[in-house]
Amino acid sequence: MPSQGGVTVTWLGHATTLIDTPDGKRILIDPWLTQNPAVPEDRKQIDRLDLMLITHGHLDHTGDAVAVAQATQPDIIANNEIAGWLGTKGVGKATGMNHGGTVEWNGIAITMVEAVHSSGITDGGETVYGGVAGGFVIRFANDFTLYHAGDTDVFLGMSLIRDLLKPDVAMLPIGGHFTMDPTRAAAALRMLGVTAVIPIHYGTFPVLTGTPQELELAAGDISGLKVVALKPGESVSQSDLI
Repeated sequence: MPSQGGVTVTWLGHATTLIDTPDGKRILIDPWLTQNPAVPEDRKQIDRLDLMLITHGHLDHTGDAVAVAQATQPDIIANNEIAGWLGTKGVGKATGMNHGGTVEWNGIAITMVEAVHSSGITDGGETVYGGVAGGFVIRFANDFTLYHAGDTDVFLGMSLIRDLLKPDVAMLPIGGHFTMDPTRAAAALRMLGVTAVIPIHYGTFPVLTGTPQELELAAGDISGLKVVALKPGESVSQSDLI
């Protein structure tokens, strides 16, 4: 069914995100569901999907990529190495790309941008090369633009993301240890210039100690910023973000 009120974003937990577009398309980012302790039990299965985006190769971002792709047959966009790896698993329709590239998909422009992180793929008890981690800036047909940063530290190139791609909303990791923490995420927000942020990649494990409340405090100097702290499984509409 078409999403009422524009794009709808559902945070399933950790970095896993489901997006419904106004014309009824469904997009899943970083499919880690069945073993993800944050995902509600009634959201661990995906029965319909049109597009899958994968930011990098770590198991907590790709754990269900093959199973979901085989079950729902979506198009897939990832870096070249992950797209190639999926092909060895019998997964078709995977488009490889890299930083700075843009893929047009059903009226949606998807640009891969930099991330400061690693990207090894766990495969049969071994770690294989997963290319370079990235994030995605997604400009929908109605011009609403969402930046899903994947796993990253803050980096100066976020100011170029602001200037070149002009995101409205950012989904930023805040847990710390493996990614930036709330203080560093606040620095990212000052460069990005977005109107709202949805915190991700926190609370899943004890080591991920950052909280949305800490982010709100650290970013308190940013006028008009909304910190939209969803619970896993909760959704927010475009109209409530901008």
